[in-house]
Formats: sequence, C-alpha cells, structure tokens
Amino acid sequence: MNKDIATPVRTKAILEKYGFSFKKSLGQNFLIDTNILKKIVSFADLTEESGAIEIGPGIGALTEQLARSAQKVVAFEIDQRLLPILADTLSPYPNVSIIHNDVLEADVGTVMAEQFAGLTDVMVVANLPYYVTTPIIMKLLEEHLPIRGIVCMLQKEVADRISAKPGTKDYGSLSIAVQYYTEAETVMIVPKTVFVPQPNVDSAVIRLIKRESPAVSVKDEDFFFQVTKASFAQRRKTLLNNLTSQLPDGKQKKELILAALAAGGIEPSRRGETLSLEEFGRLSDELYPYFH
Repeated sequence: MNKDIATPVRTKAILEKYGFSFKKSLGQNFLIDTNILKKIVSFADLTEESGAIEIGPGIGALTEQLARSAQKVVAFEIDQRLLPILADTLSPYPNVSIIHNDVLEADVGTVMAEQFAGLTDVMVVANLPYYVTTPIIMKLLEEHLPIRGIVCMLQKEVADRISAKPGTKDYGSLSIAVQYYTEAETVMIVPKTVFVPQPNVDSAVIRLIKRESPAVSVKDEDFFFQVTKASFAQRRKTLLNNLTSQLPDGKQKKELILAALAAGGIEPSRRGETLSLEEFGRLSDELYPYFH
C-alpha cells in the first residue's frame, strides 16, 4: 500500500522537495488529514465502475483517495508548478489523468466524453478553491453535464447558503439556483486545523445530487433566475419593491407586476427569503409574458 500523501510529514516533505510556495491568489489550502479525505470520498458513493472529476488537486491528496475508489479520475489543475509534483505523487496510479486547464474555461463535456467513455456514473469530488467556488458549481450545473452529482469542500458560509431553506437568513438566490438542479445537503463540518496553510474560515462538505428534472418546471430558465436574483437584490425590501427596481422597466410595469403577484397568489409585501422554489416558479411564469 502506498503511503498516504495527506499526512503532515509527507505533505511537508513533498513541498520541501519541490520548493513549493503557496499562492494566495489561487486559494491553495492543502488537506493533511487522511481520515477526512476518506470521508469525503465515501460521501460520493463511488464504485469500480465510477469516474471522478476533481478540481484543484494540489499535490494529489484527495486524488489519491479517489484513484483507489474509482475506475478513472480526471483532475483539472490551473497551477503549472504543481504538474511535476502530481506526476511524482500520483505515479502509482495509472487511472489518473491531470488536465492543465482552468476548469471555468475548459470544455468539461468534451473532456468527459473522451476520458470516461463507457462509464455511466461520474461524480465531481473536490476541495474547491474558495475564491471561485460558486462560479465552478454553477458552471457544472448549468452546462447540464452527465454527472450524478457533486461532493465538494467549500467555505462553511457558502455551504450554509447553498443548503438553506426558505425563511432563513442564509436562503437566497444561490440556494435557489443550486436547489433548482440538485438535492443539496451539508454532510460534514471541517475544522481549519486540518489544512496547510490554515484558512481563515471554517469549511464544510456539501453533497449535491442532481435531480432527474429541475425542482420546478418553468417557461424560461434564464428569466426564472433573473426573477429570483431581483427578489433578493435588497433583502430588507419587499418583493414588489425589489421587482419594480430590478426588472427592466419595472417602475413603468408596476401594475403588471402586481397583477402577476396576485395571479401567483403571492402577497406583494412578502420578502424574497420567504418564497419557496415552487412560488418563485409560479411568479416567474406569471411575470414572463410582461417582460418578453
């Protein structure tokens, strides 16, 4: 059995061997706790028939655990300085491919078609760079990739927002955007002490399992998200105030917005955070004809 990468001693030795220094701009925090990595992998329910996509493999700590559980692992790494380190640390694992690319710019669908031919079960499992967590998750969901879901570590505060329920302070347009596509739950809280260097924030692992079809059926997906964003523009304001100030020509269309709210059975004095996904779906469908 290979010695685990994710121990404080081995991590330190690898970093010293390559004279690696952390780049703050890339949000590099490496995990040095094997048990936590194994837990993260277990939440993904991988089998020998699964593929795994990782984003930001660092020195390969999580990659190694994935390689032991999945048939094939593809990891996107933006930092060129890590490529020789990964080639070294992951040399025992022929089932790993490292792609030197920014995942936000990559054509992930094409990569999946090439790398996971014949595999029907693919999960994204990653310790995401905290400064781009939300754009990465949204890209993976909006591109309708053939994945079963995402298990990722991210800032606890963002995890709270993603899995939040209506009527709570964390519930917002991000909660709705992610829960529209997936069943979301926070599965684990991770202390700062298991990272090098230690981040300033607490972390959490979230599991997103893709729904067979979106949570609500709407006339126009883009407009649905436009309405939810508008509804949370200023949290203290009522739905009516936010919609009239945020939607195009909203002030001139105030009567139409009132009519749409009435038709959807939604009080204009409510605030965005009190509406369920179903209510937002109804509201955006009622508003749609007036803005298109």
